[in-house]
Amino acid sequence: MRTLLRRCRAAGPAALLAVLLGLLTALVPAAPASASGLNDAADAMKRVQLYVDPSMSGRFPAEQADGLAEKLKDVDKPIYVAVLPDSAAYPTKNLFVDLRTKVGAEGVYAIWRGDQFQAQSTGPEVLDQATARNLAGAAYRSNGGDIDATLNEFVDGAAAKTAGVGPQHSTSIAWVLVPVLLVVLLGAGAVLLRRRARRRKEEKARDELARLRTVVDEDITAFGEELDRLDFDPGAPDADDAQRTDYTAALDAYDHAKRTMDAAQRPADVRPVTEALEQGRFALATLAARREGRPLPERRVPCFFDPRHGPSTTDVPWAPPGGAPRPVPACADDAARISGGRDPHVRTVETADGHHQPYWNAGPAYSPWAGGYFGGGLLPGLLVGTVLGSALATPGYAYADDQGGADGQGGGEYAGDDFDPDAGGSDFGGDDFGGFGGDDFGGFGG
Repeated sequence: MRTLLRRCRAAGPAALLAVLLGLLTALVPAAPASASGLNDAADAMKRVQLYVDPSMSGRFPAEQADGLAEKLKDVDKPIYVAVLPDSAAYPTKNLFVDLRTKVGAEGVYAIWRGDQFQAQSTGPEVLDQATARNLAGAAYRSNGGDIDATLNEFVDGAAAKTAGVGPQHSTSIAWVLVPVLLVVLLGAGAVLLRRRARRRKEEKARDELARLRTVVDEDITAFGEELDRLDFDPGAPDADDAQRTDYTAALDAYDHAKRTMDAAQRPADVRPVTEALEQGRFALATLAARREGRPLPERRVPCFFDPRHGPSTTDVPWAPPGGAPRPVPACADDAARISGGRDPHVRTVETADGHHQPYWNAGPAYSPWAGGYFGGGLLPGLLVGTVLGSALATPGYAYADDQGGADGQGGGEYAGDDFDPDAGGSDFGGDDFGGFGGDDFGGFGG
């Protein structure tokens, strides 16, 4: 076995999971070809008085099932409990009588099915029928859909009133837990797959952040060079407070962009960096206008073709190859080039395959970078017909971020567990605590 496990560790978690499933399969007797959900439930209840359908293990996990099975054994009463899904494998018509027939024992049968809970007795010599039903109703109403609390309260109450002794069995609790264990093993496999997918996603995010870091560092460097070339002395006699405010805003934006990029851990962290650079470039454009005595610039988004060009000054018609024309914001130089029949100066970036493309054709990795410059509402419309635009148009795509049952409260008042609110009617009629509905229950009679 040690050799086998060493080989499994070498082969990886998937191989180990396969070996565990194989060993478990070898230990569990094969069910007959005609076995149904009800047959499985009855087989388990013959041994440990409790059956939990594997699909319910999420709501009634193994440790809770273990505790209830121990309680059923300790109270030593003929009380049988099934926890079942709302499924065609457990039809409500004649459910109690069919289950009792397959188990083959007199006693009290309690069934949680889906979001509903009911109990019946096979006869008054074991427990009065109304008592069984009312104990179940009280437990159900008191615990707000909590399966474990409901079943434990019911068993505690029924044990004090049920006649007879429980079946003498030596079967291990493993018979209850085998279906749950199968689900746990399958769940472990799903967890391994999710972890693997998460690792791939994290690796992809790291690669995207590395490419983004190159582009953003270029942007930060270009903005820093603009500041270095700026011939402005805040202490000069001709500098006023408004100019000093613009200059300070540009410096603050530069510092904020550098600090934020240094701390970036994921692609989405890039958006605040380019937002800061956009604000800083607008501050420089405003400062230039004040110093030259020109009207202050309108607050516009950066040049679409390359945000390093600074704020746009006008909209120009543009279309991606094979796409429809649309107006896009452009700086004065690119607007003049397009007006003269020349191509604008386009920002290119590196794609995943190592080539360089205009940023709008480089894939969704660059959406946080573009989103910081152009904002969420404007960008998809600008990029219709491009690779990045297609990604942004995907439902639920966010380029900026990685971003009961039956309540059983109907019916009449509860007046003690020996009160029969619908004496003479169907054993499972009424809706006082969320029954399975109508006369399809197939009670034991009475």
